[in-house]
Amino acid sequence: MSFATQTLRTRFLSTLEGIGDGILTVTTPEGSRHRFGTTGPEADLQIRDWRLLRRLALRGDVGLGEGWIDGDWHSETLETTLSLALRNLGQLAGWGEPGRLAAWRMRLTDQLLRRNSRRGSARNIRAHYDVGNEFYQLWLDPGMTYSSAIFAPGDDLERAQARKNARILSRLAPGESLLEIGCGWGGFAEAAAERGHRVTGITLSPAQKGYADARLDGRAEVRLQDYRAVTGRFDNIVSIEMIEAVGERYWPTYFATLRERLAPGGRAVVQAITVPDAEFSVYRQRSDFIRQHVFPGGMLPCDAAIAHEAGRAGLRVVASHAFGQDYARTCRIWSERMLAARDRIGRLGYDEGFLRGWQFYLDGCAAAFATGRCDVVQVELAHAA
Repeated sequence: MSFATQTLRTRFLSTLEGIGDGILTVTTPEGSRHRFGTTGPEADLQIRDWRLLRRLALRGDVGLGEGWIDGDWHSETLETTLSLALRNLGQLAGWGEPGRLAAWRMRLTDQLLRRNSRRGSARNIRAHYDVGNEFYQLWLDPGMTYSSAIFAPGDDLERAQARKNARILSRLAPGESLLEIGCGWGGFAEAAAERGHRVTGITLSPAQKGYADARLDGRAEVRLQDYRAVTGRFDNIVSIEMIEAVGERYWPTYFATLRERLAPGGRAVVQAITVPDAEFSVYRQRSDFIRQHVFPGGMLPCDAAIAHEAGRAGLRVVASHAFGQDYARTCRIWSERMLAARDRIGRLGYDEGFLRGWQFYLDGCAAAFATGRCDVVQVELAHAA
């Protein structure tokens, strides 16, 4: 072991002495075991290569995810381990943030190379959603809904996703015409059409459009179209977890589009993943694993940002419903279903690194929602005057 690695090892293990919420058992590449913390959920961290510490020192939480993908570390309790890290961020200072140069490079990538211009949005969306419908079919519910469900006692994932769609539909204003911005594989559009709505759904993913067209079979119109290119007015607008892909610099355009496309007396329902208001100023100045490796060009709003941007556009928040713990459960189920389909995913041509990346993403999201680092809200908007 080099002197530099020995120094990082000593500093890392010393930092873990500060864990105050949870119990972490660390196994080193040499096989030694260390136990940190005294109370709370138990988690394990198996370091397989000390280069993990260099990744953490250089790239923070992004390096943690990259190290997981490359097998530098493992855990049999991944969500619990990531939750423990989130609950003890104050004690783990120096290991969760990237170095200054790496942070600058990642921000440059986010802001310039992955801008959500009309061309950039199409490229960014396809990078995530066009990995193959067959892959998503193996772990989403039969309705192919890729957003948080709302659970009631006894619900399985399919029933909870139907409950989420039903809640949105119950919050709409009278009127038949409905625009869905970011229609995915057509699950909500199908539910809305069954309720008598005349649905226009838009997506930037050719794979999603093909699937939705076949599924809906003329019961709704599905367009391969940017939200900024839509014309006309609609009695209602629904946008389920699409705002995260808009990008902060385009939020004014997004909310202005909602106002311009929403008929007088209409209602817009936006389901959004959010970060806490108090943490938004820090979050917006940095990058993270999801923006670097999962959703290029992505950016989460906070409740205050949604209200502010809506107000600037001439809309007002009528109501808001938060259900972050339901998203933790949704992500947990997705991860379990995906790992159960590991062999079938491999036969589709995806390698182990691909699967580990998705596991880190889904378990990391479950941890973020479970610990309150993220939330999900259904925000109802109407014209301000």
